Amino acid sequence: MTGRQLFSNAPVLTATVTPAGLRPARGPASGRDGLLTSSPVFPTVPRTADVVIIGGGVMGTGIAFHLAEAGVRKIVVVERGELGCGSSGKPIGGVRAHFSDPLNIELGSRSLRAFRDFPDRPGADIRLDTVGYLFLLTSEQQAADFEASVRIQNALGVPSRMVGPEEARRLCPYVSTDGLVGAAHSPADGHARPGLVVQGYARAAARAGVTFATHTAVTGLDTGGDRVTAVHTDRGRIDCATVVCAAGAWSARIGEMAGVPLPVRPVRRQLAFTAPLTPPAPRIPFTIDFSSSAYFHNSDDGLLFGLADPGQPDGFDTTWTPEWLELFRAVVRDRAPALADMGTVGGWAGLYEITPDHNALIGRSGEVVNFLYATGFSGHGFLQAPAVGEIVRDLCLERTPCVDVTPLSADRFSSGAQVRPEAHVV
Repeated sequence: MTGRQLFSNAPVLTATVTPAGLRPARGPASGRDGLLTSSPVFPTVPRTADVVIIGGGVMGTGIAFHLAEAGVRKIVVVERGELGCGSSGKPIGGVRAHFSDPLNIELGSRSLRAFRDFPDRPGADIRLDTVGYLFLLTSEQQAADFEASVRIQNALGVPSRMVGPEEARRLCPYVSTDGLVGAAHSPADGHARPGLVVQGYARAAARAGVTFATHTAVTGLDTGGDRVTAVHTDRGRIDCATVVCAAGAWSARIGEMAGVPLPVRPVRRQLAFTAPLTPPAPRIPFTIDFSSSAYFHNSDDGLLFGLADPGQPDGFDTTWTPEWLELFRAVVRDRAPALADMGTVGGWAGLYEITPDHNALIGRSGEVVNFLYATGFSGHGFLQAPAVGEIVRDLCLERTPCVDVTPLSADRFSSGAQVRPEAHVV
């Protein structure tokens, strides 16, 4: 039977991305490093594929790389815009293993190792800066909760620790100790450039023969029995053996096409860059006021500011609106006063893909058995992407995954399985 026909978005071209067809792109979605833009090669998508990956962000390109590295051929990545134009377009992405849930700690730790090895595999400079993470805590309950998490992290090999207010200020001189109970410091964490990670994965995957169909919208899926048999796009139909949904904030729509509920909702998140600072900013950790979610860290010749606006409604709007900065400035007047009056020179808006428990959806559908998904990361997709690429590779090849992600099945919300909310969400 023919699946639900949805999700049209007037693309401008289709491209098969080859190493020669990749070039840096500047523009609103490209951050300061540029993402990838592609050259038109064929007017239609390939007619058949072993694996179709829907979504060309860090998750989709990473999955494609790991599958191609394992010897899978005839892989097609379908992306409605340019590669990395969605949530992966964030100019700078935090990388950490500092979580409350042991599974997220394991995914973060495995990914950190992969980020450190990225210059060799797949072979790209991602501007990884291991400055650490610093969570600022303003209540005894927060401190007790983070102390419990640090014990779990330490047991899993993560070198995090609790520090007092004065040491927190030493680590980040902008911090005011007034009202500060303590902080959690994870020195092995840091940040990298998502655009460069997408480029690295995509270039290596393209060299291995992966086809990237950019500016190509998925319009429907054909299903027969318990399988997806074809992916329909506005550039043609692809008969396929396996489909992987890595469509980020748009994943619920793709799941609906397959008849697989994926409870993901889109929420806008915004950040801003300061003007160049003179004298230069000190090298500081990725610093987070946990009560408010306000965060800041180094960015080129200045600082980057961010905050999760609690009043932000769900939706796909990615218009950058500077009004949210007043929320940030109100918070940092107390927590990091020197930041409150720093001028900014623009910013970026993108989408978080939120699930009810702020944990990812990773797995294989039990009803549509060749439909796999990796989505709903609720703000920590970039930092878990390398590990998830390995896991989805293993699931596709019917191997035992390197990490047991059974608790992250999308079925957990309908089967009565235990929900395990992640506490350290930014």
